Amino acid sequence: MSKATVPARVFLFLQGPHGPFFHRLGAMLRRAGAEVWRVGFNAGDRAFWFHPQSYLPFDGSPEDWPARLEALLSEKRVTDLVLYGDTRRIHAEAIAHARARGLTVHVFEEGYMRPYWVSYERGGSNGHSRLMDMGIKEMRTALAQSDMEAPLPPGHWGDMRQHIFYGALYHWFVMFRNRDYRNFRPHRDLNVAQEFRLYLKRLLLMPLHRAERLLETLRIRRGGFPYHLVLMQLEHDASFRQHSPFTSMTEFLELVLEGFAEGAPGHHHLVFKAHPLEDGRAPVRRTIRAAATRLGIADRVHFVRGGKLAQLLNDARTAVTVNSTAGQQVLWRGIPLKVFGQSVYAKPAFVSDQPLAEFFAQPARPDNRAYRDYRRYLLETSQVPGGFYSARGRRQLLRLVVDMMLSPDDPYDALRHGTAAPRQQLRVVR
Repeated sequence: MSKATVPARVFLFLQGPHGPFFHRLGAMLRRAGAEVWRVGFNAGDRAFWFHPQSYLPFDGSPEDWPARLEALLSEKRVTDLVLYGDTRRIHAEAIAHARARGLTVHVFEEGYMRPYWVSYERGGSNGHSRLMDMGIKEMRTALAQSDMEAPLPPGHWGDMRQHIFYGALYHWFVMFRNRDYRNFRPHRDLNVAQEFRLYLKRLLLMPLHRAERLLETLRIRRGGFPYHLVLMQLEHDASFRQHSPFTSMTEFLELVLEGFAEGAPGHHHLVFKAHPLEDGRAPVRRTIRAAATRLGIADRVHFVRGGKLAQLLNDARTAVTVNSTAGQQVLWRGIPLKVFGQSVYAKPAFVSDQPLAEFFAQPARPDNRAYRDYRRYLLETSQVPGGFYSARGRRQLLRLVVDMMLSPDDPYDALRHGTAAPRQQLRVVR
């Protein structure tokens, strides 16, 4: 098809991950011939968008947003909506308006196979993903179109420190440079100053937390006891708030401790692994200590701050989570897994449907063959190698995702139609 016959594409960006990824993505789409606009809702959005001619500030109240959005969609002749996460209010409303107009909705999220991949889907992610309605048989049929082996994990992108740094910097701009956005309301419960202090505190305490984590991990691994791993999540995370049966992390923690006390053999231990970005806004450690003491199992319960999961997983008997993406690492190792929330990997072949006490006593193992087909399907479709926060990760991500956005097919249909871009050359980047 000649360049003259390619339909014009107009991309409207809303809020993205902290840092310059959306700016870099928009710049590459412009080089591909598309028109790109960005709506900014606060000074943090503006700080990381370095193309002022295409920046559209929104300084109204949340109630003004739907009307303003409708006007922008018409005025700019928007064909594509681009956003990070689909549950915050401004994004959920935008998706509804875009669908009513028949626009293409591009949703970025942290990878289902994080930390080495990010998720790119159309229409929705997590509990709103097309994966929720797909069975393993359908995935295997699509995989028959490809002879590619499942990719190995790429080189490490080094994102965690950059993630925390950009988060702190973003909230600094919102706290001290937000004069033009007085009506801005964050999508989380804490105000901007509280968010900034938590990011800064976590950044400063990283060396201390690392030392504490290493000591506790060593104590568990050298303890010689069987243990079960609890994969904790952030209480304010969209997956937990929107796609789980719990209203607080406290409810989940107490349920797990009660099930362990009832069903686990007396020589087994329970290890709570905190999310790498856990910042203390929810009293998780205090809750665990109090409930374990009440149940008489305090000497068999451990708490480990953030960090990498692999060392603890290698010796774990089972794992329990609400719907953490870390469940994928559990299944990849063939470890029994119990989940409570909606998740793209919560397929009957993989996760246990046993009552919790029975699961701790005699867990059923996952179907490893089915999971490996599922994992390969994700890595050939919606999981894109790279990261949002480090320069190396962004470079790798942009090598592939721009072509995926310009494709007429979404990642899942592209595999079925044989139009997916090859990925075997994209395993490692330097």
